[in-house]
Amino acid sequence: MLDIIANQVFPIALSILLIFRIDKFMQEIVTAQKDGYRQVLENTKEIRNTITSLNQQNREYYSLRFAEVQKELSGMKVELGKIE
Repeated sequence: MLDIIANQVFPIALSILLIFRIDKFMQEIVTAQKDGYRQVLENTKEIRNTITSLNQQNREYYSLRFAEVQKELSGMKVELGKIE
C-alpha cells in the first residue's frame, strides 16, 4: 500500500503542486506586463502634454514677437514716409 502511494499518488500530487505554481508565476508575469504597459501609457500621456504645452508657449511667443515686429515696421514706414 505504501508502495502504491509512493509510486502513484506522490507524483500526481507533485504535478498538481507544480501546475499551481506555474499558474501563479504566469499570473505574476501578466500583472507585471499590465503594470509596465500602464506605466508606458502614463509616460506617453505626460510627454504628449508637455509637447502640447511647449507648442502653445511657442505659438504665444511668436504671436507676440510678430506683433512687436509689425509695430516696428509700421513705425519705420511712417518715418520713411516723413523722409520722402
